[in-house]
Amino acid sequence: MSELDDVLAALAASGGGGGEGVALATVVAARGSTYRRAGARLVVPSGGEPVGNISGGCLEGDVVQTAAEVLASGRPRLLHFDLTADDEVVWGWGLGCNGVIEVLVEPAANALASVAALQAARREHRPLALVTVLDGDNLGTRLVVHPDGRTEGGLGDPHLDQVAGEQGLEGLARGTSQTHELGSTAVRALVEVLQPPLRLVVCGAGHDAIPLVAAGAGLGWRVEVVDDRPGFLTPERFPGAQRLVRAEPAQAAQVAGADGSTYAVVMSHNFLRDQDYLHSFVAGDLAYLGVLGPRARLRQLLDGLAAEGVVPTPEVLERVYGPAGLDIGAEGPEEIAWSITAEILSVSRRTRAGFLRDRSGPIHPTPTPHATPAAEPHATTVS
Repeated sequence: MSELDDVLAALAASGGGGGEGVALATVVAARGSTYRRAGARLVVPSGGEPVGNISGGCLEGDVVQTAAEVLASGRPRLLHFDLTADDEVVWGWGLGCNGVIEVLVEPAANALASVAALQAARREHRPLALVTVLDGDNLGTRLVVHPDGRTEGGLGDPHLDQVAGEQGLEGLARGTSQTHELGSTAVRALVEVLQPPLRLVVCGAGHDAIPLVAAGAGLGWRVEVVDDRPGFLTPERFPGAQRLVRAEPAQAAQVAGADGSTYAVVMSHNFLRDQDYLHSFVAGDLAYLGVLGPRARLRQLLDGLAAEGVVPTPEVLERVYGPAGLDIGAEGPEEIAWSITAEILSVSRRTRAGFLRDRSGPIHPTPTPHATPAAEPHATTVS
């Protein structure tokens, strides 16, 4: 499972006791260099180990202390951490960041109403938006916005609900989360877009597919393995796979399903089988189609398809990655699996992979002015 799934499971488990004795901390805004961005969460039980991560250990101590105070009072609080000052106070915290972060700390009971909706969306592989109010008397109230316009929950005001619903749909269309005011209401909120787990379809259940499936599953992806050989399609070989699909290579896309959010890798090591897999998937609107093997082999595969009258459009070829993987000098199945996994991450995040030291701008996109949290001196709280 992914970190978000772990957090949601911990919150759902706390619901048996009404969420009592459990707090939730959420990064709701970030500016500059920060370890985590908006949407990172930490579940803090009054007795037991926290679940999740909001700063890599820099801020967790302060947040855990505030969580105890929030549970005692029953009132959510918004923490402001300004880590941009170059003085002994900041460096004395042992912080490795240089940005401004806002963290909402609240009783877990406040978030329980939205947990079921989030878990259902992830199970059903669909996105949704979560609008969370960040100031005023309604601090911490939430509205769940589905892609079809349906909403769940509420922000305590019908007009706010309407505006939040509209901005939630805008966020879903944009595909990014943002902290800003809800229309002209002057009420600040995090419009968070939660995407379903990435779907990876591995075509070919050979030995080197095993580490690729394990790598994807370890990141919380929904991994499926397609092959026509039942002896290779076993849970013992692929314990992390969510689905094992028996299908002839030529029908792989039709049987497994393929759409614009599907990432597929062709790796059967048999030329004719790979050609059938390629034929099956190039007709669809995939996000990514990786093909194992050298560039010359991919050319031969495409020439074979052309001889059959199948000529992928330039738009489709832009999404074909062969040889699959980043150029990291990978050797052996495990390293190649991580090379392919990293390339898929790069494609899904719309980044150009490379050394971070060579990047001219910030690691994370700079938020627009209305998405910037107000800078406060070091750590302060607002109830």
